[in-house]
Amino acid sequence: MRRYRVMTFTFVLGFVFASVALSQGNPRGLAKLSLNGQTVSIDYGRPSLRGRTIDQMLGKLKPGGYWRLGADKSTTFTTGTDLKFGDVTIPKGIYSIWAQRQSDNSWKLVFNKQHGQWGTDHDPSQDFASVPLKETKASSSAQMLTIRLTKSGDGGDMIVHWGNMELTTHFTAS
Repeated sequence: MRRYRVMTFTFVLGFVFASVALSQGNPRGLAKLSLNGQTVSIDYGRPSLRGRTIDQMLGKLKPGGYWRLGADKSTTFTTGTDLKFGDVTIPKGIYSIWAQRQSDNSWKLVFNKQHGQWGTDHDPSQDFASVPLKETKASSSAQMLTIRLTKSGDGGDMIVHWGNMELTTHFTAS
C-alpha cells in the first residue's frame, strides 16, 4: 500500500511540474553582466516569430501601449548596484521591464516596481522610471527574441533583438 502511495505521489508531482513548464510555452533566456563586481541580469521569455514579421507581432501596439519585452511571465531586471541611464538613476533591486511605444513610434524602457507577475498584468501606477530606447534596423533577422547585456565603455549596453529590430540603451554604474 505504501509503495502505491509513493508511486501515486511521484506521478502527481511529475504532472504538476510538467503542467507548470508547459504553461510557460516559450523557452526562457538569461542575460548577465558583471559591472564593478556586481551583477546585472535580465530573465525573459523568448517568443518566436514563426513566419510572422516584427510589424505583425508589435504593429497593433498603440502609442502608450506596453510590451513585456518577452513572453509569458514578465521580464525581470535585477541589479546589484545603482545604475545610471543618462540622467535617470535606477536603484539596485528587482524590477519588471517593459517597452512602451510612444506617439512618434519611438520606444521607452519602463522600470516597474512589480516583478514576477504574468506578462500582460502591467500596472502603470507601479512604473518607477523610463528611459529612451534607440531603435535601429538589425543587420540580420532574429527568429527568437534575444536580449543581451554587453560591456561598453565605462558601463554596459542592453540590446533587444527580434526580427529586424534592435532596441538599445546604455547604462553605467553610479
